[in-house]
Parts: sequence; C-alpha cells; structure tokens
Amino acid sequence: MPAAPLAVFRIAFGLLVLASVVRFWAKGWIAELYLQPKFFFSYYGLEFIRPLGPYTYGLFALCGTCALLVALGWHYRAAAVGLFLSFTYIELMDKSTYLNHYYFVSLAALLLVLLPAGGYFSLDARRQPGRAHTHVPRWTLDALRLLVGIVYVYAGLAKLNSDWLLAAQPLRIWLPAKNDLPLVGFLFSYPVTAFIFSWFGAFYDLTVPFFLLNRITRPYAYAAVVVFHLLTAILFPIGMFPYVMIVAALVFFPPEWHERLLERVRRMLRRPPAAGRAAVPLVYRPRVQQVLLAGLALFFVVQLLVPFRYALYPRELFWTEEGYRFSWRVMLMEKMGQVQFKVVDSATGRARLVNNAEHLSVLQEKMMATQADMILQFAHYLRDHYARQGVHQPQVYADTYVSLNGRLGKAYIDPTVDLARQRESFAPKSWILPFDDEITGL
Repeated sequence: MPAAPLAVFRIAFGLLVLASVVRFWAKGWIAELYLQPKFFFSYYGLEFIRPLGPYTYGLFALCGTCALLVALGWHYRAAAVGLFLSFTYIELMDKSTYLNHYYFVSLAALLLVLLPAGGYFSLDARRQPGRAHTHVPRWTLDALRLLVGIVYVYAGLAKLNSDWLLAAQPLRIWLPAKNDLPLVGFLFSYPVTAFIFSWFGAFYDLTVPFFLLNRITRPYAYAAVVVFHLLTAILFPIGMFPYVMIVAALVFFPPEWHERLLERVRRMLRRPPAAGRAAVPLVYRPRVQQVLLAGLALFFVVQLLVPFRYALYPRELFWTEEGYRFSWRVMLMEKMGQVQFKVVDSATGRARLVNNAEHLSVLQEKMMATQADMILQFAHYLRDHYARQGVHQPQVYADTYVSLNGRLGKAYIDPTVDLARQRESFAPKSWILPFDDEITGL
C-alpha cells in the first residue's frame, strides 16, 4: 500500500510534540515541575528516573529537536529512537504529571521506531533516493490504526460504569463550572446535559474507530472526532491531547487522501517532485519481517492486557486506584482530598505536623492527597528527611479525607498505620480504608 499515510502521521505527530515541548518551556513548567520541588514521585521499579537538575532543559531541547527531525524525516530512525527515549524519560520523572496523552505519545513514538515512516516525503528520501520507497506493507499502517482503536475502545469500556452512566459523574460537577461560556454555557447548568454528554461520550469512544474504518461513515465520524475533541479542549484543561487525537484519527483515511494532502503541501512549499529513478516498494527480508511482526504482536498483547490488571485487586478501582494508570481511563473521576502527616519520634513520643507545601509543589500536593502509592512515597521521604534532622526512627501517620465524584469526604488511609514501616509493592494495600459504596461496571 502507498506510504503516504505513514508520512502524514510522522509529520503531524512530530510537529505536535515539538509544539508541546515549546509550550511547556514557554510557560515555565520545566522549572515549576522539575526543578523547584524538593521531592519527586517516581514509578515503582523506576526510581532511577529522576529530573536532571538544570540539565532537564537539555532533555527537553533534545526531545524537541528529535520531534522536529522526525517531522522532517531527517536521520529518521535515530531521531525516532531519541524522541521515544527522551519523551518517555520526561513522562516518567514525576508520577504527579501523569496524563493519558503522554502515555499515548510514548507508545506512538515507539511504534515510529519500528515502522518505515521515514522513506517517503522526507529529507532522508530526497538525500538518499536509493532508500526511498513509495509503498509499504499494509501491516505498518494497521499497527497505528490498532493503537488508536485500542485507546478509544478501552476509554469507552471504562465509561461503562454506574457513576458515568447512571449519575453522570463527574460531568455533573464539571459542566456547571463552564456555564459562563457564550451562547451554550447556560445549557451546562441543566443535569440532563451532563447525562447527554456522558452517554454520547461512551457511545463515541466505543464506536468511532469502526465508523472511521468504513468508507461511507468515515467523513461523518471524522467530523465527530474534530467536534468532540475541540469541545473537550474548550471545556477541560487537558493540554495537547485533543489535537493529538484529531491528527491520529487521520490514519483511518485512505492512502489517496494522504497523497493529495502531501501534494498540496509540496506545492505550498514550492518543492518539485523527487528527482531520479522511481522508488520501489519496501520489501523486508523474511527474517526481519518476522522479528518486526513478533515485536508488534508482543507490544499489542501488552496493550490489550495491561488495562485489565485492575481485576487482580479486590477493592473499588476508583477509590484505591490500584491498576488505574496506563489503562485509558480518561476523565472518569473528580477526586478531591486533603492529607495531614504526623511524624513521631520513636524514642520520645514527640509528634510534629508536616507542612506539605514546604516539600511539594501545588500540583504534587493535589495529586498525592488522593493516591495511596504517592502518600506512601511521601511518607517514606518524610521518614528519611526527619531522620536526618535527628528524629529517632521516625514514625509517619497520615490523616486523610477524600471525596470521590461528589460523595461526602471520608477517611482514606488508616490513621493508626505507621507508613514509614510499610513497603511499596504491586500487592493490594491493606491500609487503604474501605470505600463503603459501590460503583458497578468495568
């Protein structure tokens, strides 16, 4: 099949990541999120991934440069590897900045390392015509389509729960806050609007990949993609994610559409067609293709199974969040909390209360207050911090209250448990107090 769809995705994806890096830098978020805090929430098993001090700016510069090179198709393979490694490192530096679209960007960047997206409409193809190709195996494009389909369908499955469908939560909390928008804002004050948005959102996520695959329904489905994501961009502060998904959905369009788009770009840039002999279709050696297909099969098995790991935990997912991340659960919760830590000297019994703001950024404190693994990590940090201050074998207790999707706040962590003695693991955390409610569904 023609290679144009891969080229369009490569260009648009690279430019979007570059824009995201520039935006992050311009808003001062690098210093705010990765330089100023005294403590960072690492992922379990990846504690060695930490901000690099002032060199963090260099990491972002490397990521932006690699994104530009990917878009241009210049030293494509090395640039794709650099983009995947640098962006993923940035994503993993602090758990409090986790967003689903960061995860999607990392996965898409990893696919671009494996896919032959740099051999058409690229500087590499122009400089080395012998390595250019006009056609690629169909599975190379199907891999991108499958990734986008998984994101949508799993996000839709996650919405099939009683809070989303029967209580319209958390949209019943979020939408009235936007009732000052011109023309349509008044509609957001009505509860029925939240129910319409909730049910349509679930239907949209579950069906849009299939409508995009169908030639007849594709134009209408893509119009829905654009409207849906632009609306979410207006209503909710979720950064570049809406635009990433608008671009990603283009992979469902036929190759001829992408070729016409690239031809318009070529004319706009006043670039002549590539000179020299016509490029030949890309044909992998059998062994190379087998390795690539095996790698992609493993990649997608992981993507299909990881979101269901929550089933290994016995209690309510939204309450404990054990198995919540990396599962395409997008905007399903309004979870507010507060936590007061108490540090006790084991020898004297003297207790002192902790001012969280002395150690954490505003974002870190907000995210930590409702997530048990982050509460445990901060408790361990406090244990070590106060031990250095001369406190004998510090004991750390947390007094926490959390509200989930409009429910009254209730105690979240057992205040009698010394968190300094609890170890992090993938096992269920017995010191999370019961939810005493039920959210049915997936």
